[in-house]
Amino acid sequence: MTASSVHPEVLPPPPPATLPGKLAVFAGDIKIAHTVFALPFALLSAFLAAREDGRRFPQVGKLLLILVCMATARTVAMAANRLLDARLDAINPRTARRAIPSGALSPLFYGVIALLSAAGFIIATVGFAYLYHNPWPLLCSLPVLAFLIAYPLLKRFTGLCHYYLGAALALAPICAWVAIRGRLDPPPFWMAAAVVCWTAGFDIIYACQDYASDVASGVFSVPSTFGIGPALWISRFTHGVCAAMLIALGFSTPHLSGLYFAGVGLAVALLIVEQSLVRATDLSKAGLAFFTLNGIISLLLGTLGIINVLLS
Repeated sequence: MTASSVHPEVLPPPPPATLPGKLAVFAGDIKIAHTVFALPFALLSAFLAAREDGRRFPQVGKLLLILVCMATARTVAMAANRLLDARLDAINPRTARRAIPSGALSPLFYGVIALLSAAGFIIATVGFAYLYHNPWPLLCSLPVLAFLIAYPLLKRFTGLCHYYLGAALALAPICAWVAIRGRLDPPPFWMAAAVVCWTAGFDIIYACQDYASDVASGVFSVPSTFGIGPALWISRFTHGVCAAMLIALGFSTPHLSGLYFAGVGLAVALLIVEQSLVRATDLSKAGLAFFTLNGIISLLLGTLGIINVLLS
């Protein structure tokens, strides 16, 4: 086959020449839109924590610092993921067109963005210490970043990587609570447990798409370890535990009541729909189950929960 006979659609796009173009490719590659998964839980946790302190609203400065921490921490985590997984991404047909394996962006570019984002995260935590006399975000900043960066390594040796990813997202409500109150209480742990199980459940579904590639390359996941059919049942059980944790969260604080529980009911219904969309013999709707429905679930729970807290 000559170069002229290659269909142009199978060729990777040329690397962007400008910094704005590179940043746009980077933003798309790390799926900026997926921030919607953890952010509503962090905000709900912040509002609950403020209510525990007798405030109806969190202080605006604290909320802004939490948003900066969320954005920078996720950027560090995703940049590290793309860097550490570049070789695996290159041999997986689903991920081979990501920015590093396709040559659209260099590993150096990702490394610089990760370092700048890590610096931004630490600076934001310094703000809690100096503006609000809360040293805990700063003291926890490096352990949190290390925990987030380590996620891609888990798939090298354990199928529990999905639950580790859930734990990484679950740091959001816990850290937001500590940022507001400067201490830990039961509510953020119930929320974190729900986020762990919710994330792991949908990530197992998503990993089913990579079953053949993971088996061939020795990547550990629940599907590659147990098979697609059993993995889907494990995902369903995990989402069942998530529902129980969401209910426990509602009972753990007097500031969540009918409106929040209505959101939980709708979220559980959406989880059932999500699980019904995928079968061992048909994974064509895994993308819909992964992003669209889970984005709705997080926004629904976060929004109704915050409104409930404001009205309590």
